[in-house]
Amino acid sequence: MSFAPNSAVSVERHDSYAAYAASAAAFERAPTRHGAVRGELAVELELRHAGRRALRLRYEIQGDRALPALFVAGGISAHRHLAPSREFGEGGWWESQVGAGRSLDPARNCLVSFDWIGSDGTLDVAIDPADQADAVAALLDALRIERLQAFVGYSYGAMVGLQFAARHPQRLDALVSISGTHRAHPYAAAWRALQRRAVALGALQCDEAQGLALARELAVLSYRTPEEFAERFGAAQVVDGRVRVDAEDYLDHCGNKYVARTSPTAFLRLSESIDLQQLDPAAIAVPVTVVAVSEDRLIPLSESYDLIERLRGETRLRVLRSIYGHDACLKEQSQIDTILREALADCTSAAA
Repeated sequence: MSFAPNSAVSVERHDSYAAYAASAAAFERAPTRHGAVRGELAVELELRHAGRRALRLRYEIQGDRALPALFVAGGISAHRHLAPSREFGEGGWWESQVGAGRSLDPARNCLVSFDWIGSDGTLDVAIDPADQADAVAALLDALRIERLQAFVGYSYGAMVGLQFAARHPQRLDALVSISGTHRAHPYAAAWRALQRRAVALGALQCDEAQGLALARELAVLSYRTPEEFAERFGAAQVVDGRVRVDAEDYLDHCGNKYVARTSPTAFLRLSESIDLQQLDPAAIAVPVTVVAVSEDRLIPLSESYDLIERLRGETRLRVLRSIYGHDACLKEQSQIDTILREALADCTSAAA
C-alpha cells in the first residue's frame, strides 16, 4: 500500500484491445510519416504468479509502421518515451541513441516502446519478467506487428528481451541484450532487498517518499562505481557541526527526482520483478548480441559468459570498460552506438 500519489501518465488515445481492429484504420492514417504516436490498450493477461489480470498497456511508436520494427526497453525506471519528437517534445530516457541520424533512427525503423506493466503503481502483485514479455507480444498483436527485426533491451529490458526470445521466438529476428542476463545475481538481489527495506522503513515512519528516495540513492550507488565517485567527489567536510560527504547532494537529487515520478508500489513490484528473472538460455535460438560491462557490479562478467555459452543460436559478446558500471549504456554513447549499428546492420543483411 502506498502513501504517496501515483505519477499519472498522459494518454493521447484510449483503445481497448478488443476494439483495436475497428480503430486501426484511423491509427494508420497518422499524418506524419516518421512522427510519433501514443496509445493505450486494455488487455487481459495470465500473470505467472498472480493469475489472470486486466491491464492497460501504454505505448509510444516513433517512425512509420511500414518500416522494420524494433522494440526498445530500458531499466525499471525507463518508460515508453525514448526521445523527443515533433509530437512529444519532452526529454526521453535514451536520447543519446534515438533520433535522426542516430543508431535507432525513426527514419529507418519503427521504434515501439511501452511503460512496464506495474509502472503506474496500480498492479500490486508479483510481476515476472516473463509477464512483461507476454505483454509485449499482446501489444504487437494489437498493433498488427507480426515480427520484430530486433528487441533492444538494457538492464531489466534485456532480461525481458531474453524472456521474449524464449517465449515468442517466431516474432523475433535478433536480440540485443545490454547489461542484463538470464538470472538475477544474488549479490545484486541483496542490494535490491535492502532498497525495498528502505521503503518499508519509510512507510513505518509515515514518510514513504523519504524511504523511496533513500532506496533510489542506494540503487544509484549500485549502478555506478567507486572509480567514478573518486573522480567526481571530494573529501567530507564539517558543515554546521555535522560531517557531510560530497556526494550527498548528488544522491539527494537522484532520490528526489525519482520520487516525483514513481510510486512506492511501482518501485517495489518492479524491483522484485528483477529478482524473479530465471531463464534457461538453452531455450533461446535467435541470434543474440550480449553487451557486458566489466565494471558492472550488478551483472558480473561471469554471468554474461555463462549466458553466451548456453545460448543455442548465433551469439556475439561485446565487453566494454566504463567507470559508469551498470549505467554505461546511458553514458558511453559512442561505444553503444557502434554496437547497435553493427547488430542492426546484421539484421538488415540477414533479411535481404
